[in-house]
Amino acid sequence: MTSCARPILTLGCSITPVKSELARILSIDYGQKRTGLAVTDPLQIIAGGLATVSTSGLFDWLKDYLSKESVERIIIGEPKQTNGQPSENLARVQQFVNRWKKAFPEVPIEYYDERFTSVLAHQAMIDGGLKKKARQDKGLVDEISATIILEDYLRSKK
Repeated sequence: MTSCARPILTLGCSITPVKSELARILSIDYGQKRTGLAVTDPLQIIAGGLATVSTSGLFDWLKDYLSKESVERIIIGEPKQTNGQPSENLARVQQFVNRWKKAFPEVPIEYYDERFTSVLAHQAMIDGGLKKKARQDKGLVDEISATIILEDYLRSKK
């Protein structure tokens, strides 16, 4: 589609690709029992917590979500130890990623370093003034961790 909103010198109009639908980016903080999820707005500017779901039901939850919302890509936390070595959870994450790629090849999934996101999530809860009881909600920590992963990913792409 051509756009003549701003001609380029005297060469005519610029060609602007038009997306028929704005798509979100979704992030996953994959855990053994619970998984935190975050998502961008359709313009991919703001990241916000979406949900915490049981890991055993994650695949079906995502399948349902994608039937309602357009998602351009998924970012999944890559679990590493502080020294950069893979953590014990990496094998579970890789199994999920392989399953996802087979079922939904049209929605790419990328790894993103998740080191320190839980620590940052706890600090964000403290900074936000949450009481100690609320900070013990592991589901909330997972959701905030997914949001931090997504925010970091968005910053890295600018």
